[in-house]
Amino acid sequence: MGKTRRSFSSGFKFQVVMELLTGRKRRVEILREHQLSDSTLERWCQQFQERGPCIFNREDRGRSAEEGRIAELERVIGRLTVELEASKKASNWLKSR
Repeated sequence: MGKTRRSFSSGFKFQVVMELLTGRKRRVEILREHQLSDSTLERWCQQFQERGPCIFNREDRGRSAEEGRIAELERVIGRLTVELEASKKASNWLKSR
């Protein structure tokens, strides 16, 4: 009988890596508790280090996209306000004639 591969959620991997990085548990404790191989834990740590900076990039991109959308909406509001004021003045001018 061959071994079946276990799959782990990203949340579980994050939790395990954080236990190691924060020092809450020693490497050997984590390996025993979760029945992991050392190479698996090492791979997860490498992935965490490689992809960690991307987390903040995505947040910044999302925020700047929101800020861009807000700026665009503010421009539209400004333009509409000017048009409304011009329409009011034109209407008053036409009424007075």
